[in-house]
Amino acid sequence: MKDIVDAVVSGRTGARDIAALRLPGSYRAATLHKSEAGMFEGMATADKDPRKSIHLDEVPVPEVGPGEALVAVMASSINYNTVWSAIFEPVPTFAFLERYGRRGELARRHDLPYHVIGSDLAGVVLRTGPGVTRWQPGDDVVAHCLSVELESADGHGDTMLDPEQRIWGYETNFGGLAEIALVKSNQLMPKPGHLTWEEAAAPGLVNSTAYRQLVSRNGAAMKQGDNVLIWGASGGLGSYATQLVLSGGATPICVVSSEHKAAICRAMGAEAVIDRSAEGYRFWRDEHTQDPKEWKRFGARIRELTGGEDVDIVFEHPGRETFGASVYVTRKGGTVVTCASTSGYTHEYDNRYLWMSLKRIVGTHFANYRESWEANRLIAKGRIHPTLSRVHPLAQAGQAAYDVHRNLHHGKVGVLCLAPREGLGVRDEEMRARHLDAINRFRTDRSPAG
Repeated sequence: MKDIVDAVVSGRTGARDIAALRLPGSYRAATLHKSEAGMFEGMATADKDPRKSIHLDEVPVPEVGPGEALVAVMASSINYNTVWSAIFEPVPTFAFLERYGRRGELARRHDLPYHVIGSDLAGVVLRTGPGVTRWQPGDDVVAHCLSVELESADGHGDTMLDPEQRIWGYETNFGGLAEIALVKSNQLMPKPGHLTWEEAAAPGLVNSTAYRQLVSRNGAAMKQGDNVLIWGASGGLGSYATQLVLSGGATPICVVSSEHKAAICRAMGAEAVIDRSAEGYRFWRDEHTQDPKEWKRFGARIRELTGGEDVDIVFEHPGRETFGASVYVTRKGGTVVTCASTSGYTHEYDNRYLWMSLKRIVGTHFANYRESWEANRLIAKGRIHPTLSRVHPLAQAGQAAYDVHRNLHHGKVGVLCLAPREGLGVRDEEMRARHLDAINRFRTDRSPAG
């Protein structure tokens, strides 16, 4: 690995330089073990500890198949699907790998007694398989996490509808929390040249997810002037939603759980911020009963911040805890768009407020290649900035996942894989200088990024 790291850090990343490097037989990776899939049975979700389930193992380098690429991973980051993987909820991911392995010879590589997890990366292409023409060894890349087969007509209008659509590093093996990753070539996108490795690795999954959820016609199709309620607006997903709303000429109403998180939203440019902890909103009286009076109090607070207007769009991802309130506060004819359920999968709401007011609930899930490409293009243009908090070494991937699981983070939690330290990987110093103030402002731990 040292030769690869030396070549990348020194800038010797031409196709010949990289192709001439000998591939190692194995690499270090954050893994889950199939034999431990039942280790948390009977425990409450909050008590399950990713630090106990995520291991740092030396694993064999996988074979590169047609349409695939091996990437030297300089940095990765933690998404909530990594937490789900690590606590084996809602099901152990080995069930996905077994199902995928039954597709054929190449897919069988993924069905292993260990799972290399992680759905983000920034790095350098090492090798490409037969049929790959767009990318070559030495290319600086980031990867989005949609893995598709496209053998069915269903996926050709929107690849997210492909019957064999999977999330790389969650429903496939050889993910990004590792020194080397295996991806399909149509997951790759150019790394924004003004960002460091750890900054470039942070936006992938969450920025693309937020783009589809808000901007795309497959989501809420946000327009200028819309009022958009964003739950968890300073977090790994919500921070990109906040930026997309601001960049798109709409108005974010940011909901957070502390004054520190409120300050992060204001630093991003949001003016309407609700600290739900300080204002004491309790949408559930007990485990089984919601409190509509709290929905109404919440709606009144929103109208105070918007000059009397209700929200056109609700950016939903907490799920059970907030969904009833989300449906209630959406304006007549408005849209609740949801991509996750981090507080519980069973949603309850008063359907009278939906059907009688002609509201819509739209489900979205990650993004297709085009949406991911456009979201990455906004990063490359400096319109959207990485929201990165702390950065861990690969050996501490379990701690990084624990931080996300326990909501101890603001923005994304990064992981250095092959990069020996933070601050490396910038190729366009001129553009970085132009955007350095914004890059530093969006570092949610307030540490310097230059």
